[in-house]
Amino acid sequence: MRPGRRQARRPTDADQVVRLWSPHPRDLYHWLLTTSRGRFGALLVGAYLGLNGLFALAYMACGDGIENARPGSFGDAFFFSVQTMATIGYGRMVPISLLANSLVTAEAGVGLFGVAVAAALMFARFTRPSAGVRFSQSAVVTQLDGKPTLMFRLANERTDLIHEARVHVVLLRDEVTDEGHGYRRLRDMALIRSFTPVFGLSWTVMHVIDQESPLFGQDRDSWERSRAVINVLFSGHHDGFQAEVHARHAYRPEDVAWNARFADLFRTLADGRRALDYSTFDTVVMEPEGGAISSPPLSGGP
Repeated sequence: MRPGRRQARRPTDADQVVRLWSPHPRDLYHWLLTTSRGRFGALLVGAYLGLNGLFALAYMACGDGIENARPGSFGDAFFFSVQTMATIGYGRMVPISLLANSLVTAEAGVGLFGVAVAAALMFARFTRPSAGVRFSQSAVVTQLDGKPTLMFRLANERTDLIHEARVHVVLLRDEVTDEGHGYRRLRDMALIRSFTPVFGLSWTVMHVIDQESPLFGQDRDSWERSRAVINVLFSGHHDGFQAEVHARHAYRPEDVAWNARFADLFRTLADGRRALDYSTFDTVVMEPEGGAISSPPLSGGP
């Protein structure tokens, strides 16, 4: 089955904190690489049109400096600027004054520099490898081998394999020390399996909520009071890109379904082959009341 539409990454705490300092100008390159494609494209188009417009005004200020251009015509000056910046040179309009030739010299340099910068930025953006890993929209807490277990799913959206794949899960929540000081604390969450040598299809990540778990004795209300966030970090070596890839996701209390399980991802086709059905990837099946999870391990204290 073909995977569905690519999901938006769930924001983490760092994404939602307002930063009260201004970015350093050197971070412009980072912003150009990481901003959305729409903003990047709009910036390139705006810079291209804006520069040509400024040079067109400069040519108009030169007076009758462009042969065959209509006097005072912004359109002629603008399209002459486009031809100069792109080094097209149709020959219909040519500079005839010293000031106009000086502007042509400056614009040709700006054009060559602009093309080089734009090409380098587009190359850097389009050659950045992405993991192509899909996270389930929800996590579930269900009973597994008699123990309450937190689960979420990953899927490889590409046919290329990811080797040496690893998942690291960290709980971030508000805690109060014995001295009465409150702070945000990171707690590692042990997984039944945090490593797989080859990640090709799907992966259900599991964390047992036992006495060693930071989730032991917690329920949805306590999660919300402590502003708990489960941060998931994925890494691996992508066979297609031949490069290390990374992905991350976050689950908040409203993203966790209690006493629930995931629907089966695989089904058998008419010809007997097994198929991975992405239409059920995010489907959660609720367990009967009092079925999957007993209340004491989750609602009582440690």
